[in-house]
Amino acid sequence: MAAEAVTEVKAIARYIRMSPHKVRRVLDQIRGRSYREALIILEFMPYRACEPILKVLRSAVANAEHNNGMDPATLVVSTAFSDGGPSLKRFRPRAQGRAYQIRKPTCTITVAVRSMTEVEAAKAS
Repeated sequence: MAAEAVTEVKAIARYIRMSPHKVRRVLDQIRGRSYREALIILEFMPYRACEPILKVLRSAVANAEHNNGMDPATLVVSTAFSDGGPSLKRFRPRAQGRAYQIRKPTCTITVAVRSMTEVEAAKAS
């Protein structure tokens, strides 16, 4: 009964030292896919953003399995998005004693999974 009551189980990674724009490029590829498909895609994509996304995805599935008793084989990535975090501000010396500011962006990655049966039921209604 507890598995039906919970619609989505999510995991969040904060302050990842990467641009949210670059992370979204990868998240767009796994959104709406099954857990197994998303794992395969993330393993073989050449982007640096795949590593933290893979970690968050595995965490979300572990949360669903451990806290709600869901089966990992039936899980689908229902929501995946990246928001901007605080930027680290650094300075680079330039000519004639000037200093140019460099912003090093961070992001927050959120991945939510849902049972495949719930997704099918939502499409039917």
